[in-house]
Amino acid sequence: MQEQESRATAYTTLALGPEFRHEIEIKRSRFITVLRRAENEDTARDLVATLRREFHDARHHCSAFVLGPDRDVQRSNDDGEPSGTAGIPMLEAIIKRETTPGVTDLSDVSAVVVRYFGGILLGAGGLVRAYSESVSAALERAPLVRRSRLRICTASVPHAAAGRLENDLRAAGFAMAETTYGAQDTVLRLAVPDEAAEVSAATDRVLSLTAGRTVLTAAGTEWLDVPLP
Repeated sequence: MQEQESRATAYTTLALGPEFRHEIEIKRSRFITVLRRAENEDTARDLVATLRREFHDARHHCSAFVLGPDRDVQRSNDDGEPSGTAGIPMLEAIIKRETTPGVTDLSDVSAVVVRYFGGILLGAGGLVRAYSESVSAALERAPLVRRSRLRICTASVPHAAAGRLENDLRAAGFAMAETTYGAQDTVLRLAVPDEAAEVSAATDRVLSLTAGRTVLTAAGTEWLDVPLP
């Protein structure tokens, strides 16, 4: 069965790298939030398992994750806290997070809040606020990137000319995907918005930079990370 293509062409996610951690204390209870980028459920659930081992003496390891360009996979778990006081507030903190004013598109995020009980009961309302605040505060500080579905166009050039052409294209503002190397040529891969006008402009620029010796070839689309403006 063929997988249906995502409706979304871009969304915001965590930058690749180590897990991001942030801790707050509320009425002597410690709330340690750990965020990880996750593109599938196995990776998201693995974060919970990893933190259960690391913080084996903590009372709760509550979790929530949102996956996919269209954010169509959303899960949460209270892990022993009163129903609805932990996982759902964490999930809502992710899905309602504004990445730019008026835009809520954060996805591929797994969040776990490890709680060490401090001896003072917070009540249902207090728990909701604590878990929501924990995740929100972590997201405010976590490094984010824009993930976009871009059209990949390839240009095969002699090895000796590849470095200069790549530098010229980067200087012109083009995003570059991973370069590959053949026996005779280097294959540069440009990533441009998936629109005919953008592909045409990239083609014209490559022809101009190479005095008409190199043409671009369409090579499908890929999801790539792009720094936030």
